[in-house]
Formats: sequence, structure tokens, C-alpha cells
Amino acid sequence: MTALEHIGLPFEYRLIRMMTGEHKSPDYLAINPKGKVPALEVDNEVLTENVAILTYLSRRYPEAGLLPTADDEMTATRQLADLCYCSATLHPIVTRIKRPNFFAETEDARQQVRKLAIEAMRPNFDLIENRLSAGSWWYGEQWSVVDAYIYWVWFRSTDAQFPRDEYANLNDFAERMGEQNAIKKMLARESAAERQLREEGLI
Repeated sequence: MTALEHIGLPFEYRLIRMMTGEHKSPDYLAINPKGKVPALEVDNEVLTENVAILTYLSRRYPEAGLLPTADDEMTATRQLADLCYCSATLHPIVTRIKRPNFFAETEDARQQVRKLAIEAMRPNFDLIENRLSAGSWWYGEQWSVVDAYIYWVWFRSTDAQFPRDEYANLNDFAERMGEQNAIKKMLARESAAERQLREEGLI
């Protein structure tokens, strides 16, 4: 969503209520048979998986600068690995921090899920904190969609009891990110979605 906001494309956004199993409903499975989000429909085609979607948008709209220009195959592959790190490592952990109810039924069990997820996230934020000591962004002085992904993971985590005080570089990074219009629009959409879910008694 942040990538689309950054590119400046008009798009329609649909809230999928995973806590009710909407992602497994026949209507949604007709869009994405994997029963996962996100799914991007473009030019009458559906693209799924965050890494694929972000790679596609970067290649289709190079002027948006979602990823640095890759002059060789190794650089391009490392960028792909960075997106995979966000999607396959950071994203599942932050889901357990923010939504432990997806993984446990009782409150005690949910707190244990969150506690273990916070501990699992620490070495990853340590890695990111260290990397940000060398520059403003993941790729030094050039912003990328990897930064947008990391920011989403950070604000979701710190909004759900992850202690932020020991990460000076990440806090500075988050402040810079929060000044971007695309981030402001993304956060407004997230807030509106959470309000709607709260009004429906789903969170």
C-alpha cells in the first residue's frame, strides 16, 4: 500500500477481515486461491505475495525509485533477498506481536506468543539498528521500499508492547519516515481500518 501511495497511483483498497475467515471465503479465494493477503489486481491480472508485488511495481515504475538501480545480477538478487527478509522473516514475527490472537485462544497463551515473538524480533532490530548507523536508510542515503516495509514492521511492533527505547537509530529512522506523505496516507488507511474493525467488534 505504501508503494502505491509513493508511486502516486490511484487505487481501490479493500479491507479483508481475516479474524472472521474472510480470506478463506469463496469470494476471496476466487481472487487469491492461496487465501492470503495482499493481492494486487492490475490490468485484469492478479498478483500475490509481497515480494512479487513490490518487485513488479519497482520494475514497472522505475521513475518512482522503489529500489536502487541494479547494474548487475548480484545487486538485483541482493535486493530480492532484502525483500524476502522483510516478508519471510520480519512480517511473520510482527504478526505474532500485533495479533497473537491468531495463534492462541487464551489470554495467557496470547501473552506468551507475544513475549516469544518480541524476543525473536530483538536480533532483527539489532541488525537493522546497526545497518542504519551507516546511513539514513537501508541502502545508505537512498530511500527504498525496503525502508517502507521496515517502518511498517517497526510501528506495528512498537504499537504492541515492543520496547523502543534502546533503538536510537530506528527511532530516528521512524521519525524521518513519518514525515513522508506516502507514510502519512498509509497510516491514515491503517487507522481507518482499525476503527472499522473495532466498531464491528472484531478487535
